[in-house]
Amino acid sequence: MFRGGTPVSLDNKGRLAVPARYRETLISLCAGHLIVTADPSKCLLIYPQPVWEPIEQKLNSLSSFNPQTRSLQRLLVGNACDVEMDGVGRILVPPSLRAFAGLNKEVVLVGQGAKFELWDSEKWNLQMESALAFRDGIPQELEGFSL
Repeated sequence: MFRGGTPVSLDNKGRLAVPARYRETLISLCAGHLIVTADPSKCLLIYPQPVWEPIEQKLNSLSSFNPQTRSLQRLLVGNACDVEMDGVGRILVPPSLRAFAGLNKEVVLVGQGAKFELWDSEKWNLQMESALAFRDGIPQELEGFSL
């Protein structure tokens, strides 16, 4: 559904112009209703609302007595914000989430299948350098995987 990285800019009000290639899909999928939330990697996640709802339900159904689960619930559900694309395809990224992810003017919108990640450009470049270095080795589930 959504793939590839697209450099974009946030305007002075913190609005992001969704690339034209995604707008029609987002309009048909969710009428432009999106959820923006924090990610443990210090980027933001942007979900079409219908994709987010089962994730939120699953997170909320988990036990809040497990400290790790509770932390993840706080991070993802506690920071989730409803946003809506305006008539020209922009969304307002909430100031608290921009601060969380350290977003400045230059950002990268990265398609990840059913969702997007939104990264500060410099952090994204560091993330890619790290990925190319296979710093942590190849995950076991990818052994034998061929491209």
